[in-house]
Amino acid sequence: MEIQLQELIEQIRKDGVGAAETQAEAIISSAKAEAEKIIADAKAQAEKIMADAKSENAKTVRSGEDAIRQAGRNLLISFRESITRELKAIVSDNVNAVYSSDAFAKLIVSAVESWTGKPESEDVSVILNADDLAKLEEAVLAQLKAKMLGGVTLKANDNFDGGFRIAVDNGAVYYDYSAEAVTDMLSNYLSPRVTALLKEAE
Repeated sequence: MEIQLQELIEQIRKDGVGAAETQAEAIISSAKAEAEKIIADAKAQAEKIMADAKSENAKTVRSGEDAIRQAGRNLLISFRESITRELKAIVSDNVNAVYSSDAFAKLIVSAVESWTGKPESEDVSVILNADDLAKLEEAVLAQLKAKMLGGVTLKANDNFDGGFRIAVDNGAVYYDYSAEAVTDMLSNYLSPRVTALLKEAE
């Protein structure tokens, strides 16, 4: 009886230890799987954070480069506009200097001379502002007569500051040699050349 009891206790202990070991293995296996899942999730999260950071960094770099390029373009545009303004001011000063010099009367006579030889210009009028007309009338008329260019009419018109206009066909057609028109024409002619020079200097 004692031997059977001993065997029963031994069997119970074996069964208990076996069950405990099985349960322990299940717990360890579950814990290992959970740990692996946590590690995998953490790794995936870390990779996502790194990818997002790289993407954000690339966007920031691109944005910075775009901003620098745009600032460079704006600076170049501003510089070219400044050069164009300066060029126009220089041209305007020179045109006004010529138009206020003794050469102005000769310039008018030369322009009239080139128009009077054309068949469509039987009636030629030179239009000046009132101040210039008062100052130049005698000199211009004298030079026109000296060149046998009679029949040219001088008229006053204060719609422009300086320079002159030539009207033909009873005023149907105007050729504008006003200070503003000549300045614009010369500036438009010179601006592309200045731009080309700036590009060569880059």
